Amino acid sequence: MNDRRIASKIDRLQKSLPLVRAALSPCRVCPRRCGARRLQGETGLCGTGFDLMIASDTLHRGEEPPISGTRGSGTLFFSGCGLKCVFCQNYPISQLVHGRIVSPEDLAFRMLELQRRGAHNINLVTPSHFIPQIMESLLTAYQNGLSIPLVYNSSGYDSVETLQWLDGVVDIYMPDMKVDDSKTAGQYFSAADYPGVNRRAVVEMFHQVGLLQTDPSGIALRGLLIRHLVLPGNKSGSREIFRFIAESVSPLVHISLMSQYFPAHRALNRPPLNRRITRLEYRHAKSAMFQAGLFQGWFQDN
Repeated sequence: MNDRRIASKIDRLQKSLPLVRAALSPCRVCPRRCGARRLQGETGLCGTGFDLMIASDTLHRGEEPPISGTRGSGTLFFSGCGLKCVFCQNYPISQLVHGRIVSPEDLAFRMLELQRRGAHNINLVTPSHFIPQIMESLLTAYQNGLSIPLVYNSSGYDSVETLQWLDGVVDIYMPDMKVDDSKTAGQYFSAADYPGVNRRAVVEMFHQVGLLQTDPSGIALRGLLIRHLVLPGNKSGSREIFRFIAESVSPLVHISLMSQYFPAHRALNRPPLNRRITRLEYRHAKSAMFQAGLFQGWFQDN
């Protein structure tokens, strides 16, 4: 990343931070807008207060090929989450809030250390509820030499207002598009507004960064990459989601069509979520993707 781009990020962060920090009390950082006074230590619906909490920081080689590349993605897994997915496979981190408190300065150091170890990017995993604190860390990191792309890796339950704070700072957006139906979202996430919030967020992300761009080695530099996890019984509404992407975002968007669903957390006794998907269900989702005119992306064998 060139010096002009880094200088632009620093300028953007310096101008935005006072306003962004104020959004923590009463909290309106995520779409829940729960009103917790997190600057005073109150806990929001995300399960966290003011202090940054991370579960791990590591070089991760299991992401999509342009993200992990050959050296790994510098992933920071944040504790807590604004959604309450009944099938969350990381529920000890997201809902039981396992992790440790770190200061913004410590988080910046961890980013720089991951860069030193060869990470292709800094990958913020489930960051939506900590955006003000992360922005403070990023300012310190960029001022001290961070120069690799920044990946925003979220559930897709992000407010447009919050995403606009990140315009010019995030290089790569990697959101989920989980379900298309409000009733399903209410049952599985306690967030009936997820489909509408998710669609508006993805449109804003695309507006900021556009289509995926890679270097000559295929490593992502900038752009949007959408993840879609196939759920049992077509509970993910794949056909409708793909139609929306093709018509309202772009038919050239890269999609990661994921097959690794397994019943976890509170899904074990909730049919049809209490089983893995079938090969036929995955093939139907893949067919729906192609029928919508979406051909860019990655597929997994079930």
